[in-house]
Amino acid sequence: MQAQSRTPADVPVQPRNREHDISGALARDWYDNHPFKTAWYNAMSITFPLGEKFFIDSVRAFSEQISDEKLQREIRGFCGQEGYHRREHERYNRTLCGLRGYDLDYLEGRIATKIGFARKALSPLEQLATTAALEHITAILAEDSLAPDYPDADKIDPTMRQLWNWHAAEEMEHKAVAFDVYRAVGGGEALRRSTMRRTTFFLLLDFAGGAVHMLRRDGKLWSPRLWWQGLRFLFGRQGIYRRVWPAYRHWYAEGFHPWDRDTRPSLRRWREEQAAS
Repeated sequence: MQAQSRTPADVPVQPRNREHDISGALARDWYDNHPFKTAWYNAMSITFPLGEKFFIDSVRAFSEQISDEKLQREIRGFCGQEGYHRREHERYNRTLCGLRGYDLDYLEGRIATKIGFARKALSPLEQLATTAALEHITAILAEDSLAPDYPDADKIDPTMRQLWNWHAAEEMEHKAVAFDVYRAVGGGEALRRSTMRRTTFFLLLDFAGGAVHMLRRDGKLWSPRLWWQGLRFLFGRQGIYRRVWPAYRHWYAEGFHPWDRDTRPSLRRWREEQAAS
């Protein structure tokens, strides 16, 4: 039987049923006491519950075509991990919006509309390619956040960092599952690349739309100084997206695979920290 999984044997895709008490942090600007930084991450969280349901469905649609038992186990682990992420971010989002007066129906409605369109307009293989692309983006953001030299480690509320690092570690563990399924069922290079370009645009649009809503409700939308600081946080010399740009570009290389970036040292470090805590 031909191996279809390229996830290293020492990286189990292991669901961890974690619960996080973050209500105290969500009531305030938990990232560096900064409204924009906090709103950006909160807007990311808004996208997760519906997005992760889409990911699970797009991978499961092809599970019967997978002959590699290792990849089958990883699909089950992927669905379990994403299911727990979905639950925790549903709680996160409900608590956040209840505490701060954000409109969860509006915020999730924007995401639901896009996903509904994707389900109608895209073939199952195109939906799987979209999932693989989004999993790469989450994996490289996870790689950055778990790096030993992450610049903002001491600026984030500890309870929030615990939640985001748990999510990041599991994103890195399963970063190749959707990709390996895509390859196993005949997904090609041209679709893989074109999907990433489209997906990146709409994902950033979703994050920005959520952050704008939150800043408007907070009465801070029209602060030029805040936006300047926020853009530096995202795209400045030490900004998040500048830091992950080299890893993002790897996606477009011929024959790319997510485990070409060996992030096992970061995963081992995170597991050791968890065992020590």
